[in-house]
Amino acid sequence: MSDPHRAMADTIRGVPVSKLCPKYLHSNSTSHTSPFSAIAELIDNAYDPDVKAKQFWIDKTVVNGQECLSFMDNGNGLTFETMYKMLSFGYSDKVAGRGHVPIGTYGNGFKSGSMRLGKDAIVFSKSKSTSCVGMLSQTYLESIKADQIITPIVCFEQMDKLNIHLLT
Repeated sequence: MSDPHRAMADTIRGVPVSKLCPKYLHSNSTSHTSPFSAIAELIDNAYDPDVKAKQFWIDKTVVNGQECLSFMDNGNGLTFETMYKMLSFGYSDKVAGRGHVPIGTYGNGFKSGSMRLGKDAIVFSKSKSTSCVGMLSQTYLESIKADQIITPIVCFEQMDKLNIHLLT
């Protein structure tokens, strides 16, 4: 007779892989004692050597009766791979460039900072040939009764000036 708990676990080569509960998004955000440290975290990301942003804007608007903060920079943008890593936990490829040491190296800052400011974050990014939209949303995860964190990402890669296709 097989163990019913083992059947529920995701595995890689038969070894159970741990999951990250959606409640972690909130508990992780409490590492920021104030909204200002969370905002500083998001600004720091734009300052990193691989982003090379020269300008950064913060705006507040109302969407469907909800106050929303918008953070925008004119940096290099994210590819599908870098968006996926940014929305995942514990990944950081940041390296120093021209004597400029990156601030974050643990792969947690965006998640903790954005979730300290609100329950949902939608990331729009455009790099040289790719446009991506990624979502980190407690509201979405609650609505689908998710048992682990899911981060939907849709990317479009520009092949030439007329053809755009969806990356899978």
